Amino acid sequence: MSISKNFLAIAVAYLLVGIAIGMHMGASGDHTLAPAHAHINLLGFTLMTLFGLAYRVIPAMANGVLAKAHFWLHQGGALVLLVMLILLLTGNIAEAQMAPLAPIAEIAIWIGVACFGVNVLKNA
Repeated sequence: MSISKNFLAIAVAYLLVGIAIGMHMGASGDHTLAPAHAHINLLGFTLMTLFGLAYRVIPAMANGVLAKAHFWLHQGGALVLLVMLILLLTGNIAEAQMAPLAPIAEIAIWIGVACFGVNVLKNA
């Protein structure tokens, strides 16, 4: 598995979704999804692009358990969190219904970024 390529490819997918939501908001004048739009672009596109580029520039970081854990924790956490945020903002779920999945997703992202940080310290 190429961590760099996978992060970059998924980043593009999130960017397309983020742009589509932005286009919808602009065309409809309904900015209900603005927080989700921002989170998709930041957690999805921006962070994953930076991670992908870091793994490309510092290939030693791409090998091993830390890189794989980072990738999968970020993917799972971001997807769950972003879907739940959209459901919350569109009124399909209440905030109370986000527990326990949303906090678990947030913790997964945090642990993934901690893995990235340890990886940077070890290999950069």
